[in-house]
Amino acid sequence: MAKPRGCNETCLVVDDSAVVRKTARRILEGLDFRIVEAEDGEKALQACKRNLPDVILLDWNMPVMDGYEFLGHLRRMPGGNAPKVVFCTTENGIDHISQALRAGADEYIMKPFDGDIIAAKFHEVGLVQLTDPNPSAMSA
Repeated sequence: MAKPRGCNETCLVVDDSAVVRKTARRILEGLDFRIVEAEDGEKALQACKRNLPDVILLDWNMPVMDGYEFLGHLRRMPGGNAPKVVFCTTENGIDHISQALRAGADEYIMKPFDGDIIAAKFHEVGLVQLTDPNPSAMSA
């Protein structure tokens, strides 16, 4: 079972797919996160300028501004190093993973994902406390 570290931390879910955003929202709300959504990096950057989230679940390939470009802008913002960033993408090459981590991502999730994977990765970045070695959060 997974429990959130703190009550009602905010997660910005950034993905151009409404289905992925809806799935992530359902899983993360089950972990007691408040959810803000953005469909591309530009809208995500605007959301961060209004109010920095605690964590960002970030797609790599999006129109307007991709996740990598967004991450560069985020990390240069005042306070932009504070949010944990978890890339969530179909890009599985070691070069992409290394590039994301060098750019300032804290973790990397491969699509498709489920609640167990998100809970485990959010645990690794200190946002979720696992009370069982095999988390049983919702699946997508």
